[in-house]
Amino acid sequence: MQKIKSLMARQGLKSPQESMADLSPVENLRIPSKEELRELREQPIDPQAEQEMIDSIEELYYSNDSFDMVQHELEKLPPELNLQELEEYRDKLKKQQASVSKKVADLILEKQPAYVKELERVTALQANLQLAAVICTNARRQLSVSKEEFTEASLGLLANQRRRQLLTGLLKSLRTIKTLQRTDVRLSEMLEEEDYPGAIQLCLECQKAASTFKHYSCISELNSKLQDTLEQIEEQLDVALSKTCKNFDVSHYTKVQLAYTLLGKTQTAMDQLHMHFTQAIHNTVFQVVLGYVELCAGNADTKFQKMQYKDLCTHITMDSYIPCLTDLCKALWEVMVSYHRTMQWHEEHDKQDTSHTPGDAAAAESDESVVDRSYVKKKLEHGLTRIWQDVQLKVKAYISGTDMSNFKYDDFIVVLDVISRLMQVGEEFCSSKSEVLQESIKRQSVNYFKNYHRARLEELRMFLENETWELCPVKSNFNISQLHEFKFMGQCRSPSVSPSRQAVSSSSPAQDELSLFQQFLQEGNPFELPTEKEEETEDVLASNGYESDELEKNVYQDYDSDSDVPEELKQDYVDEQTGDAPLKSASRETIRSKKKSDYNLNKANAPILTNTTLNVIRLVGKYMQMMSILKPIAFDVIHCVSQLFDYYLYAVYTFFGRNDMPVPSPSLPTHLGRDAGPARVVGPACLYESSGLGLISSRLRTTLNRIQENLIDMEALGETSGVHGAAEDRKEKVPSPHLSQMVVLTNSGTLYGLAQRVVATESLVFLAEQFESLQFHLDTMMPAAKKPFLQQFYSQTVSTASELRKPIYWIVAAKAIDYEQMLLLMAGVKWDIREIMSQHNVYVDVLLKEFEQFNKRLEDVSRHVRIPLPVSNVLWEHCIRLANRTLVEGYANVKKCSNEGRALMQLDFQQFLMKLEKLTDLRPIPDKEFVETYIKAYYLTENDMEQFIKNHREYSMKQLANLVNVCLGSHINKKARQKLLAAIDDIDRPKR
Repeated sequence: MQKIKSLMARQGLKSPQESMADLSPVENLRIPSKEELRELREQPIDPQAEQEMIDSIEELYYSNDSFDMVQHELEKLPPELNLQELEEYRDKLKKQQASVSKKVADLILEKQPAYVKELERVTALQANLQLAAVICTNARRQLSVSKEEFTEASLGLLANQRRRQLLTGLLKSLRTIKTLQRTDVRLSEMLEEEDYPGAIQLCLECQKAASTFKHYSCISELNSKLQDTLEQIEEQLDVALSKTCKNFDVSHYTKVQLAYTLLGKTQTAMDQLHMHFTQAIHNTVFQVVLGYVELCAGNADTKFQKMQYKDLCTHITMDSYIPCLTDLCKALWEVMVSYHRTMQWHEEHDKQDTSHTPGDAAAAESDESVVDRSYVKKKLEHGLTRIWQDVQLKVKAYISGTDMSNFKYDDFIVVLDVISRLMQVGEEFCSSKSEVLQESIKRQSVNYFKNYHRARLEELRMFLENETWELCPVKSNFNISQLHEFKFMGQCRSPSVSPSRQAVSSSSPAQDELSLFQQFLQEGNPFELPTEKEEETEDVLASNGYESDELEKNVYQDYDSDSDVPEELKQDYVDEQTGDAPLKSASRETIRSKKKSDYNLNKANAPILTNTTLNVIRLVGKYMQMMSILKPIAFDVIHCVSQLFDYYLYAVYTFFGRNDMPVPSPSLPTHLGRDAGPARVVGPACLYESSGLGLISSRLRTTLNRIQENLIDMEALGETSGVHGAAEDRKEKVPSPHLSQMVVLTNSGTLYGLAQRVVATESLVFLAEQFESLQFHLDTMMPAAKKPFLQQFYSQTVSTASELRKPIYWIVAAKAIDYEQMLLLMAGVKWDIREIMSQHNVYVDVLLKEFEQFNKRLEDVSRHVRIPLPVSNVLWEHCIRLANRTLVEGYANVKKCSNEGRALMQLDFQQFLMKLEKLTDLRPIPDKEFVETYIKAYYLTENDMEQFIKNHREYSMKQLANLVNVCLGSHINKKARQKLLAAIDDIDRPKR
């Protein structure tokens, strides 16, 4: 640019600005001299070479006007100068300069006509401006003349009119400003009336009006005041919004939301609302717990107010724990129900807005309103989980702050009840499974239940050791559902509903289908504990063991007549479930025989149970109640329930199923003194066990061994020595109970404590029946992975209860009949007679007399305790089976016997059967074939005898050997005798 200016100066040209400065009508333009033009023309014209020369110029030369080219070229010089190189470089620069100059000259010459033309236009413009100046001068002169010609009066009148109009407008503005100045009084009144929308509307209108008069200096101060007032309104609006967190009021909340809408802060209001809810939860729980802590502390110590909530919870006492928990849940319910009603308000509001803007109007609805509505909906939905999580954490801190292992059962059930209802609230509130609450209450429940169950087992042991096994008189229609502990089962089919709610809802079935938020939305509180009602009387006990005096009179009436037998009893049996009778009719003999074994105290067949049984049933009800409230510990509870049954079963077996007292039998052969299993007696009774007909099944034996190993603390009894079991293992076990000294089992007059044995055994059977009835309910509450345990418990333990009848009643049967006397009488009978006898032997009459005496004693016992038909059948079965096996043993002791002697044996046995069938209705007679087969074996040939020995292993080796020896000489020779005895020895060898 500098070069162009210098070239223009050298040629005498001026810039347009300089030309305008000294513009004159005639401008003589300087044209390059002829010498200069000639010099330029003489230079060789090679456009491409000139362009290459221009392109070879460094970029720095084009940078800006301040570029110092001399300094640049000097800096480029090498340290050692070479004249030839310098000259060459100088010539190059001159060529570049010449090319640029030529290029500039060409451009100037090319633009010169346009320059001249523009200069002419400027000259014309200058002439026009001079003409305009002359016109303006003439106009000013004419205006001055007009001013002088107008009268001052006319202009003054117009001026006054204009001033009046201005002052009128000013007065109106001043009045408006005055009204604006007094608006703060009205705003204060509206805020006191909680008319927030009106206050905001008024304030916004005032601000709009103030903006109209902003040119007045006083308005700036008014604007500032209105802005402060608006901020004050927002603060009060925030306080009003926080009040809705505890006590939601529709009209109040509607005003607040409308106010925020006017402010255009709907989203901000929703953020603030959630912050207030969070703060409300914290403040509420802290104040509730603090109040109880200070109340229990009994002093004005303020240190509690500075504590953290979690630490404050540890100062709650046991007495105030439940009231505080209840109030805590009540307060949290108020917060949650307010949030629920808030959501309802927005849902209804959205529906109304949608219904009021149908069609095109809805399409024209502002995008901002749609965005706000969507934001509020999502915020409220997300807030559900957040608020419930805060509630769970606060309640968890409260639960974890106290050790509840020493709580009373009823108190702990109330705690579980309250927490269960709270979890139900959470499920309805936000479909939450309340994992935080479940985990915390499960930990407390497991800890509590272990201590509680341990104490209950010790209590059960004490009950069993003090139990006299007397009948607890209950009504014939007694059912566990009549007990308070099982009321929850009939009132609730859903284990998630708490028992206290069940009691409430049972009175109003229509409300069962309503959720808690539907029932208590407007008023009431689901955590309001019902007032302590008077305990309902359990009408389960009979006054004196009889249903009525009339029934008592008829207890011992004569049953020989068929007139007093109901038609259904004249059938073989009646299906208890359907009431249908079998197709085959029963014979009159069967009906008559049934009455012989009817030792029932009354026709009502009241359940046989003891006080201890009732306590166990009540305890099971309590356990199930806890289980129904808190499913996560269902397996632990059911395991403990099974231990209650196990311990009761083990106690009954220990008391009555084992008897170490031998039956006096000094005259019996020593080979009969075997261990007879559960009753270690010496005598023919041992044949029952030794013949392979075990009294205790393998399943029952396995169950008893398992109970003894897992539940019974044998070390406490001193039965083990050496290394003691782990303390933790022993802590889970209970010492074996001891039978009360008041229970006498050695008196023959009472059939060796038969009444107590019946009460104990049948109470166990009754307990097993109750467990069977509860199986479905327990199964529904049991986790799927643990159900095999429940099935195993029922199949291997509960179902074995009735199997205890055999070993327990066998002891009575073994002692009730004098089998030894019968053996002695049989030993004195001569069997090698030569003539057929028509009169049976005396031992048969003695044995029948024993059975008659036994029958009479059964009747005596039945006057005090009802003897069920299965019990009497087991007793008769044992006695008859032992008697028959004693007969076989007596026959096996015979040294010599003839065919006539065998016929006498058959006569004796037939006489025994005929008389026996009149005493009992048990059919068929047990072991009848056992005796008959043995007697008839006397007539077998050698080959048949060998086959008989191989097929009839129910007989002892001694009985089979005696059979072979007695037959010697009649139809078996000595060689055959040796062969048969060898066969007997081969059979006996594997048993050794």
